[in-house]
Amino acid sequence: MITIDVKNNLVSIAVLGEFTLADFKLFEESVLHGIKLEGRVDLLIDLRDMLNYTVDVMWEEIKFTRAHEREFGKVAVVTEDQWITWTAWLQRFFVDADIEVFADYDAATSWIKAA
Repeated sequence: MITIDVKNNLVSIAVLGEFTLADFKLFEESVLHGIKLEGRVDLLIDLRDMLNYTVDVMWEEIKFTRAHEREFGKVAVVTEDQWITWTAWLQRFFVDADIEVFADYDAATSWIKAA
C-alpha cells in the first residue's frame, strides 16, 4: 500500500507493506502531474514500513528513472535498510538530482524543505 501527498513541487510517499506495481503506477502519475505543473519535483520517500517489493516494481523504477532523469530536484529516502540505502546511492549515477538517505523522517523533511 502507498500513501501519496503532493504539495507544489514536493511529492511525498510512504510505502506500507508490499510495494506493488499498482502502487508504483500511482506514484508515477503523481510525479508526472507534479512535473507537468512545476517542472522539476522533489521527492520524499518513506520506506521505513515497506516489507518488500515485487520484481516488476524494480524494473518499472529503472525505466521511469531513466525516462525522467533530469526532472528531479532533491530526493530524500527514509530507511534503515542497507540494501535500499545502497540502491539510492547507485541512483546518483543515473539521475540529475541531489539524493540523500535518512534514518530519521524529521531530518529528511527538514533537508528536503531547505532552500
